[in-house]
Amino acid sequence: MSRTKSRLQAEICGDCGSSDPSWASINRGILLCADCCSIHRSLGRHISQVKSLRQGTWSPSVLAFVNQLNSHGANSVWEHLLLDSVAPKNLKRKPSPKDPLHPTKTEFIRAKHVNLSYVLKPSLEDAGSGPINLEAELSKQLHASVRSGNLETSLRFLVQGADPNFYHEDKGSTPLHVAARSGQLSQMELLMVYGADVNALDSQGNTPLDVAKACKQTAIAERLTEAMYEVTDRLSYYLTGKKPDHTAGQHLLIPDQSKKEISDQLKIARGKLQLVPNRMFEELVMDLYDEVDRRETEAIWSTSSLNPEIGAVPFLPTNPHLSATRNQGRQKLARFSQQEFAGLITDVLIDARRRQNMANLRPVDAPLPVSLTQLKTAAAASVRESNLSDDEPLYDAVASDDDYAALAPVAQQALVNKSPPSVVSNAEVETLRQKLQDQESTINELRVLVQKLTSENCQLKSNMGSRESEVLLRIDSHPNGSTAAAEVEELEPVSDGRQYFKRPVSMYEARQLPRDENRPPITQSLYSMAPLGTTSAVNAAGGASTNNSAGSDLNATTTRSGSQPQLPHFDEVKKRTDLVARRIKELFASLQDLTKTDAFVPCAERIRVAVAELMAIFPATMREETLKNALKQLTYNTNLIQTECTRLQRSFAEEGQQPVLSDSIKVNMEQVRGCAYDLAMSTKILITRFQQS
Repeated sequence: MSRTKSRLQAEICGDCGSSDPSWASINRGILLCADCCSIHRSLGRHISQVKSLRQGTWSPSVLAFVNQLNSHGANSVWEHLLLDSVAPKNLKRKPSPKDPLHPTKTEFIRAKHVNLSYVLKPSLEDAGSGPINLEAELSKQLHASVRSGNLETSLRFLVQGADPNFYHEDKGSTPLHVAARSGQLSQMELLMVYGADVNALDSQGNTPLDVAKACKQTAIAERLTEAMYEVTDRLSYYLTGKKPDHTAGQHLLIPDQSKKEISDQLKIARGKLQLVPNRMFEELVMDLYDEVDRRETEAIWSTSSLNPEIGAVPFLPTNPHLSATRNQGRQKLARFSQQEFAGLITDVLIDARRRQNMANLRPVDAPLPVSLTQLKTAAAASVRESNLSDDEPLYDAVASDDDYAALAPVAQQALVNKSPPSVVSNAEVETLRQKLQDQESTINELRVLVQKLTSENCQLKSNMGSRESEVLLRIDSHPNGSTAAAEVEELEPVSDGRQYFKRPVSMYEARQLPRDENRPPITQSLYSMAPLGTTSAVNAAGGASTNNSAGSDLNATTTRSGSQPQLPHFDEVKKRTDLVARRIKELFASLQDLTKTDAFVPCAERIRVAVAELMAIFPATMREETLKNALKQLTYNTNLIQTECTRLQRSFAEEGQQPVLSDSIKVNMEQVRGCAYDLAMSTKILITRFQQS
């Protein structure tokens, strides 16, 4: 549905007051200008779900919900204290359209939407004896509010802590049941945005969909049906550009795989996916949903923004409610090419249907209901119940025997208990038993294969250990803590006829290098943005050793009295990190256009110069471990990317232009992408540190 057909008379940005906003925050219920939207995008979808008003594909009910919420004062909920005459005087003022994006607008938006500094906090005295009663009272008020069309009141209750899945003992229903019975479509959209379960049951065992059908609320029933399949619909639409026709009984679209040849590696990968426990599989589907949203929004942003580089989101922002390991896996999804990402989604959709069929013993063509709220609930539960350490790679976990062995007796018992003896014949039971045995044998074969691959993986790690240790030893022995690209190239020859072994990095695995206790881990804080642990003092200016003038600038900024050296201004840091980001973008562009293979080394050299200019503004001695380690990571990744680009350009020169890339070139290209990605993460640590100060 086109957004331009339903524009309001007075539309302004909810955060700065700019006219003619082109974006909207769905869960905040406000409109946004491009500048403020860039900050919302960097916060992550768990804070603000942004969508383009001019190019986005809108559901009519969602569009009406956002328009209604915006026009009826949703912004007054988020800025209540700013409108209160007796509010504290030390609150940040609301910025004007002409105020700078950094730091004025940025600080205000973070205070407003992350810290909720201006939201009216309910008093515990109003609820009686404590926070539990307060939440229950707010939830009861929400339960009553959704029967009317006052969205602003319902939003206020949700923001203050009401539970969208609250079950009213006296009424025997949830707020979503009440909204469905009352025909309040916009209230339903608000509840679902804040996590209401579309499959919740009332005291009669009815879902909201059952209630809507009983009350002959046709539009409500159709929207609830769409919500049940929201996740799979979004993934299918990303692949095929089509959505299933739920009214015709079509609930899942998967690209046709009949004409495609399945390689042995793909079979192995799908076998590993089948061994992933259901809880982790649900987390993966939720992460794919967020990555699809990021990619689609990024495509719109690159064409609609006057300066696409400002406000770009190259990977999913960190969600503090998730573990560091999962955040790392979510961000590594951005490293998948378009073809690789589409293949992963296809495999996930196929396996999702298989899991549902196995769990419910449904026919192969039966629908697979997967709603966004179901996955949000499962993900939240996994965060609370997970006993995994952040250091444990998720890809190594496999399903236990109980996950599969229990299927046979449960399935047979369900058939015996629920079906009359005349319906289920002995032949059908025997056929089912044979199928389960075949699946058991397949699982055992895959388990043996996983063990074999694990042993090979350990062997490759040991082979690479000695070579990487030599590189790190040379880095440590260098006077400034760095090494020149020529030295690394000398340690790792590529034209001596020996095979270059490099273990590929898993989607859920951190890039690991051997280190001693005094060496800071390269990727420990790249994804969680938490400060690194205390390490030995390292000269963070080592990366500028290849640039004499840069080294002189660093020495000139060293303090003589031993006091805290003066750090550079945020604007200067941002300017130079933006330059590094542009240089990395140029390298990625050259990787896409393989007719310009001689551009890899020049791109790496421009990255080195940009990094040297960035490091030159920092003093030679600093007490803050986070900055010191970030600068050391910049040094290491800059030298490493020069080595990898030299190797890649040499490989193209030796093999020439061929229609199909060799495996060695593919490995080299993946190494270059990985180095560039780690380099970008190091720069983000710096800019994040200065944004928070």
